Amino acid sequence: MADNNSQTAARQPRPLDESLYSIDDEALEFMKTLTGIEDPEKLKKHILNVQAEAYVVRPYNCIRRFSFINLKLGRLPAYQQLLDLGKSRKGAIFLDIGCCFGNDIRKAVYDGYPVENCVASDLHPEFWELGHKLFKSTPETFPIPFIPGDAFDPQHLEPVPPSYSPPGTPVPRLSTLTSLNPLRGHISAIHASAFFHLFTEEQQARLARALAGLLSPEPGSMILGSHVGRPEKGLRLEGGQPSSTRTAPMFCHSPESWRELWDGEVFKRGTVKVAAILQEREGRDLQDLPGFIPGTRLYLLTWSVTRL
Repeated sequence: MADNNSQTAARQPRPLDESLYSIDDEALEFMKTLTGIEDPEKLKKHILNVQAEAYVVRPYNCIRRFSFINLKLGRLPAYQQLLDLGKSRKGAIFLDIGCCFGNDIRKAVYDGYPVENCVASDLHPEFWELGHKLFKSTPETFPIPFIPGDAFDPQHLEPVPPSYSPPGTPVPRLSTLTSLNPLRGHISAIHASAFFHLFTEEQQARLARALAGLLSPEPGSMILGSHVGRPEKGLRLEGGQPSSTRTAPMFCHSPESWRELWDGEVFKRGTVKVAAILQEREGRDLQDLPGFIPGTRLYLLTWSVTRL
């Protein structure tokens, strides 16, 4: 996760509401397996306790509505491509940016991605620490390096043109990293879900360029994720009023504008394959937002960018 200073509001966050608790079957089984808590009610209490701590760190709607416990990465169409890359390419570094509690990178490791090639980053290190509490792990039992930092701080992640030839720098040891910049041209896969839509159109373009600069030029290297989208790019005015963490309406890309951004603006045209599909979602988790209009159509943009 990351904050957008221009959209940060002083509005008081809404109180937590236990009645919003919802966990799908896949996430429930995953949580049971990793935590060892088999009883659904005990697991719910455990999740509620961590949620309360996380909401103090930053009152994100995804935390209030429990969407933070449901898995995103494993549902992406390109997920198997990611797992295959981790198995077939030696030393294939995988970055989960905006990782929050680390649910998705844990799922990738559980499904076979080599843990020694994984790295995670988020603006708030407290969320990563709470991830250990949520999943009952420790830095020793789940030894993925975590690099705290603001994705818009050039000291942490500076936008540079993507590489079209092997980088001239050695692959750094992941455990020694203090920023993402030494990884330029070395990362095989990047996951970024529920992340881009936090920012303005200009910031999304800057973030795309920054992530592209990290990606290895080797064919098959990929960036994948999902976030809120629209049939036509523009501000989302139909989904309720801005929340306690944002003062301006959300900017959303369409599948067409998202493809144009990556293939031609970020990367040289024809050097990447961009898949982007729009899926309508019910938005039941948004119905308590002030100004939400019942029956409003909401969409999720699911995508991947693969180097050719």
